[in-house]
Amino acid sequence: MDINSSSPYNKHGHNQIKICVSGAADIGNCGLNTSEIAKELGREIARQGAILVTGATTGFPFWAAMGAKEKGGISIGFSPAASEEEHVKVYKLPLDYMDLIIYTGFGYPGRDLLLTRSSDAVICGCGRIGTIHEFTIAFEDNKAIGILEGPWETSTELKDIIAKAHRPNNKIVISDDPKKMVADVIAVVKKYKIDK
Repeated sequence: MDINSSSPYNKHGHNQIKICVSGAADIGNCGLNTSEIAKELGREIARQGAILVTGATTGFPFWAAMGAKEKGGISIGFSPAASEEEHVKVYKLPLDYMDLIIYTGFGYPGRDLLLTRSSDAVICGCGRIGTIHEFTIAFEDNKAIGILEGPWETSTELKDIIAKAHRPNNKIVISDDPKKMVADVIAVVKKYKIDK
């Protein structure tokens, strides 16, 4: 790739914004069009020049990875497994739509910590307890957080957690529009990013 091209992926790769998409591995209870919403979120991450980071799983993050790859984006997965074999045979997780899979060997809780800490921001879509876990890690770490509203309850649950936390956090953005969500999250990251 020509580093002088108009591509957002340039020689200063460490400056590339990494956005984690957190969501349910099983989207059966997420409502209509959830897979398309997740794909559009992934497409927007790629279109806007960020790198997608997921838990290397199925469901909402998988559809986001598919969308990112459709637009030529970079997709990185953090697996709970210690090896590719364990990833596929024990955890029953996919290998597709990821440029790189990091095998953490830390199970889901440890994977969540590495996943969120390796990202500049976390966008939460339809999710369950794992999404809430990733959200709370990001909240405690003072990361930029996006709450994507959709035909699911997760956004209401996360807003309730924020209200009950009684702690101000000016790095949280809420939207039902994937394009606006990604733009707003990137703006928050850039506001606090060390740019050398």
